[in-house]
Amino acid sequence: MTEAITQIRAKGLQTAVLSNNFYLPNQKSFLPLDRKQFDVIVESCMEGICKPDPRIYKLCLERLGLQPSESIFLDDLGPNLKEAARLGIHTIKVNDPETAVKELEALLGFTLRVGVPNTRPVKKTMEIPKDSLQKYLKDLLGIQTTGPLELLQFDHGQSNPTYYIRLANRDLVLRKKPPGTLLPSAHAIEREFRIMKALANAGVPVPNVLDLCEDSSVIGTPFYVMEYCPGLIYKDPSLPGLEPSHRRAIYTAMNTVLCKIHSVDLQAVGLEDYGKQGDYIPRQVRTWVKQYRASETSTIPAMERLIEWLPLHLPRQQRTTVVHGDFRLDNLVFHPEEPEVLAVLDWELSTLGDPLADVAYSCLAHYLPSSFPVLRGINDCDLTQLGIPAAEEYFRMYCLQMGLPPTENWNFYMAFSFFRVAAILQGVYKRSLTGQASSTYAEQTGKLTEFVSNLAWDFAVKEGFRVFKEMPFTNPLTRSYHTWARPQSQWCPTGSRSYSSVPEASPAHTSRGGLVISPESLSPPVRELYHRLKHFMEQRVYPAEPELQSHQASAARWSPSPLIEDLKEKAKAEGLWNLFLPLEADPEKKYGAGLTNMEYAHLCELMGTSLYAPEVCNCSAPDTGNMELLVRYGTEAQKARWLIPLLEGKARSCFAMTEPQVASSDATNIEASIREEDSFYVINGHKWWITGILDPRCQLCVFMGKTDPHALRHRQQSVLLVPMDTPGIKIIRPLTVYGLEDAPGGHGEVRFEHVRVPKENMVLGPGRGFEIAQGRLGPGRIHHCMRLIGFSERALALMKARVKSRVAFGKPLVEQGTVLADIAQSRVEIEQARLLVLRAAHLMDLAGNKAAALDIAMIKMVAPSMASRVIDRAIQAFGAAGLSSDYPLAQFFTWARALRFADGPDEVHRATVAKLELKHRI
Repeated sequence: MTEAITQIRAKGLQTAVLSNNFYLPNQKSFLPLDRKQFDVIVESCMEGICKPDPRIYKLCLERLGLQPSESIFLDDLGPNLKEAARLGIHTIKVNDPETAVKELEALLGFTLRVGVPNTRPVKKTMEIPKDSLQKYLKDLLGIQTTGPLELLQFDHGQSNPTYYIRLANRDLVLRKKPPGTLLPSAHAIEREFRIMKALANAGVPVPNVLDLCEDSSVIGTPFYVMEYCPGLIYKDPSLPGLEPSHRRAIYTAMNTVLCKIHSVDLQAVGLEDYGKQGDYIPRQVRTWVKQYRASETSTIPAMERLIEWLPLHLPRQQRTTVVHGDFRLDNLVFHPEEPEVLAVLDWELSTLGDPLADVAYSCLAHYLPSSFPVLRGINDCDLTQLGIPAAEEYFRMYCLQMGLPPTENWNFYMAFSFFRVAAILQGVYKRSLTGQASSTYAEQTGKLTEFVSNLAWDFAVKEGFRVFKEMPFTNPLTRSYHTWARPQSQWCPTGSRSYSSVPEASPAHTSRGGLVISPESLSPPVRELYHRLKHFMEQRVYPAEPELQSHQASAARWSPSPLIEDLKEKAKAEGLWNLFLPLEADPEKKYGAGLTNMEYAHLCELMGTSLYAPEVCNCSAPDTGNMELLVRYGTEAQKARWLIPLLEGKARSCFAMTEPQVASSDATNIEASIREEDSFYVINGHKWWITGILDPRCQLCVFMGKTDPHALRHRQQSVLLVPMDTPGIKIIRPLTVYGLEDAPGGHGEVRFEHVRVPKENMVLGPGRGFEIAQGRLGPGRIHHCMRLIGFSERALALMKARVKSRVAFGKPLVEQGTVLADIAQSRVEIEQARLLVLRAAHLMDLAGNKAAALDIAMIKMVAPSMASRVIDRAIQAFGAAGLSSDYPLAQFFTWARALRFADGPDEVHRATVAKLELKHRI
């Protein structure tokens, strides 16, 4: 564009920039452009109007002294272009700068591009000494000219800086190592030189390499020189401006040359020692993990998950060939008129290995959006209309040409490919911090690394789902259901570790091999933890229930029971603390026990047999969800202030989302406002059913409200961390559930009136509330279901004991046919629900929450209703005693019924199941 502007002004035409911009803190406007390039500059922050307001276009035309029909407007946003066109201005949409320049040339009638395509002046930080380079080239080429050496930098090449050189009548390309301290084995230009020289003799189209110079004194680093290969490099994989048949031919040629690379006879070209034979993927995983760790600047959760997942799902390598390592469309030079590959560029990552890694890598663009800055994608394009083969067809085309059967684990190869890209982007970002990276996009790559790693994890999820469907279940062992009545030997407490008191020996993934139905099939450390918890429940929790229940009914009920606090200390000392936090949210086990969802499901069910056990083990809602929120999204300052006291059990918290005036099952309905004012956010809103807000230990309210009612539907909400001692929080009343107050935490109706919260208390940033609310659920989505299984088991056990001890109509209740039928029905329903809960937990571990969406929705449909029926049968067996507070049944029933709202209405879950069923199974 800069070059085009220069040519336009050279023809005597005017240029203007129309910018939607803003003021910097120093009150200067932000416009990172050379203002000398433009005759007129219109800045929205100065004019008080912005695109697409028609006044800003008219103002610009007035200053240019032109009519609308005499001007051409370029922009990348449709609404801006639409308004300009309505005024009579010629418009060009800029999806790709080169394509836009071609359209502009057609309108103007003269060329705007001069020189070598895809080059620009050398960046100051990437300059190389011309004099010593010129001397070297003269000696190499035998040139006697005294003319100047022309040096430009190619704008592609994220890793090894690449330069265009013109000396005398020779057009050359130089590739060098970047300056500074480099990662081990990275930027191996020596290997690039060797393989191109070898492949030229095997019929693979590569540039003609001339010389490798390993003498760093010439230009500061080793480099090699090759002849410049003129032709087209398609940087936009949608191939704008081409006919569909030509686009298809381009991709076919790309596929064909890849087959040619993978068919090279290694011995014939002397490359049999170019890399190790076999185990390519395991070595690559280790290499890229090492490269990523060496350039890591912060923790990226998806990268941590991938680093753990990839070694566990390695495919078996079938063939060893030359692999390019970075094979994609913009590393190919095409004939200007024919769909023919003239040269394959950028061999830096080449080696001997699994050819399917190349095939997957060449399909990256199929899964990236067209707006992706480093590697433009075609995921949001209509490939059929464009004539471009889909990734699946492209892969079949490759297999057909190579005579191979399609692989089943394609998703693994895609996950690995995107993991590599993420590691490369992280390296580019790390170098950008020291000014060593050559790409203009280098400084953006910090955020891009996270985006790409999430894409990689999506493919890991798909692969995990495929493996899950093919996986046999382990044989169930006998389960003991009477976990609250049988005395066992005393357990010696263990020492504490971090914020979880589970011993370090507890491994994270020993149960991932199959679906574990019985606690006895858990890995030895987790099984031991289960039995320790069971013993604690029998010896400490169940005996304390009568006193805890009495406290809840006393005048002191709104103060925490001292017995609860005593039990919490005992649970912490016995290693039964913070068991809930899943490994995927806490990969370093810094805060939690490092259990998988399936492992925790067994322990959570056991805690669910008592209404008080979850709090005793610091595993109760809403604190669990709020702690997960802080672990996933909180800043270090937010974690220090709020997360640590919650993990230590010294504070409680609440989550304020539900509102009385709207259907809050749809989070986008939330109306409470969050307004920016100076260095604060001001909250106003009416909330209710805020669990835990009445507890005197409640120090934090996680508040969800709207910051921008005009934004996209799911970008209007934000989440703030509100200290409970902030002025303006007014508790109206405690709400009851079937008459139960649930003291001391309760469920409050609350008004927030002009509550001022510091800006640093915003989580993630404005507009991220819906995303946070979904992420906050995380594995907590199914904790309630796990506990409901515990409710049901306890209810059934109490029912069996009751009917054995009572006589009616001349015989024990246990001999009554209706009672026997109820016991049988309850057992069947509990087992069905447990299997579904465990399957959902296991699928979340293997494939992620997104892939488990159907199973999660199903258990949230099934578990509360099942528990209600089982508990109701138990109450019926108890008679009037079942309605009293002498037994936990009435409270069990109350919460089972309440969870049909609190965990999302049944209707929402049924709709989700139906939609997914129709979407995937027709």
